[in-house]
Amino acid sequence: MTVKPLVGAMFALAMASSLSVQAATEKPNILLILADDLGYSDLGSFGGEIETPSIDSLADEGLKLTNMYAAASCSPTRSMLMSGTDNHLAGLGTMAEALPHEPFHQGKPGYEGYLNEKAHSLAELLQDAGYSTNMVGKWHLGMGADQGPDARGFERSFALFEGGAVHFKPNTTNPARLDQVTYRENGQSVELPDDFYSTDFYTDKLIDYLKANEGSGKPFFAYAAYTSPHWPLQAPDAYLDKYKGVYDGGYAEVRDARIERMKELGLYPEDMQPANRIPGNPKLPQWEQLDEEQRQYQARLMEIYAAMVDNLDDNVGRLIDYLKESGQYDNTMIVFLSDNGASGDNHTRFYPHGPDTDNSYANLGRENSQVDYGIRWAEVSSGPLNKFKITSFEGGISVPAIVRLPEGISRTGLVNTRMRVDDLSPTFLELSGTPLPGDSYKGQTKHPITGQSMLSALLGEADAAGAKSEMAGELFGNLYYHEGDLKLVGYTDRQSKQMRWELYDLSVDRGETHDLAASQPETLERLKQAWAEYAERVGVVRRPE
Repeated sequence: MTVKPLVGAMFALAMASSLSVQAATEKPNILLILADDLGYSDLGSFGGEIETPSIDSLADEGLKLTNMYAAASCSPTRSMLMSGTDNHLAGLGTMAEALPHEPFHQGKPGYEGYLNEKAHSLAELLQDAGYSTNMVGKWHLGMGADQGPDARGFERSFALFEGGAVHFKPNTTNPARLDQVTYRENGQSVELPDDFYSTDFYTDKLIDYLKANEGSGKPFFAYAAYTSPHWPLQAPDAYLDKYKGVYDGGYAEVRDARIERMKELGLYPEDMQPANRIPGNPKLPQWEQLDEEQRQYQARLMEIYAAMVDNLDDNVGRLIDYLKESGQYDNTMIVFLSDNGASGDNHTRFYPHGPDTDNSYANLGRENSQVDYGIRWAEVSSGPLNKFKITSFEGGISVPAIVRLPEGISRTGLVNTRMRVDDLSPTFLELSGTPLPGDSYKGQTKHPITGQSMLSALLGEADAAGAKSEMAGELFGNLYYHEGDLKLVGYTDRQSKQMRWELYDLSVDRGETHDLAASQPETLERLKQAWAEYAERVGVVRRPE
């Protein structure tokens, strides 16, 4: 690992407990970039074959976090990120979309379906500290007029309020459900341009916001919450054929090549045992069980997904170029990560096609197409980790993450310390010299920030705190509990309908291939009790058996 010398003034800035607004021009800018459903191995710097030179340049100049965790799905992650505490305390104990189907959660504290009034807002705290606060992209933390980013501390915002939408301008003539979405700028409804493509437009808008802040004397906090590469698979024409033929070898070939590259990059040891793939069956065939037409179709889905990631990278490059051209790059902390693991969902169950939906082979990836890439490609994106989004296995909650620190405290290499998205708020506050707000804000009672600042670990201090000794979570009845490297996983078995418990030692089994539950019953019971105590502490409401 290469470490650049620390500059005393910048180090003091980063570690100070408070700074006056008058000194705001000395504070570092913060750019947080969140991808949607990006898998652990999709980036080039994490072993992927997709071309991501802009994001990889941040990794080359900064730190790759190999043990960064999120919630198992999008809005719970966003609530943890914004509040610095557990999603059950912040209002997203379950997703708002699920509440109508979960009467046992309705009306319960922590299950409001939006970032609740007891949750702190990172944007409010940084705004109070003298920052210009800007947000573009997916909000997913409340649909109400008083629940949007403009009501939670963002001075400028252009937001998609729902959890998903078409990436082109929605079809208003014959809309499918996925076209019926809400965009607001600074709380006001807006009309999208005809050439709208989500990733490109969000980047344009954020650069406009940052340009408006130039000369204000304020540092900025910018939150770029891209919806790419979230379903539906759609990309601009210029990208659609770039990866033609790359995925013709099938799921296992692509996954194995990624895992080998990850080992070459030092992300995993040579003897790591990758997660076992789900066995082939008639509903979920392996590549060799597909006929030629099916293989062509499946390869095309992954080509479009790769095109979306490629386009996302180009837009990250545009943000980097703007920061460099405006002279703000050196004094900006940039954090890039995904909101959860790769998605194997079949969204058609919840979002039926509309009259104009066209999923013909020739139209795949274009306007009015509406397709997922499915479980098999999600296994590729998650590789070498186990399972995918919604689950509490490593592939569901481990995410690729990169941090580029401001010049003067920057360094490069791998950080293997266990961290989670609720650690980002206290990290940004510490970097900006802003004290933690405690249990109140402007006379209102709040849940204290419980995440831990990552700054000392990012700075590589010899006495930096180690991995989180305890970490727990739950979503849709899927739960986990970390005690050091020991990990408890609980979920409802689909066949028996009974709760199943598994136990893994991640220090030697990050792929979760060897269940220790039967051989270590005392450890299993201890962690189950620890999880029950966590659930009581944060107010988890369990599903009826």
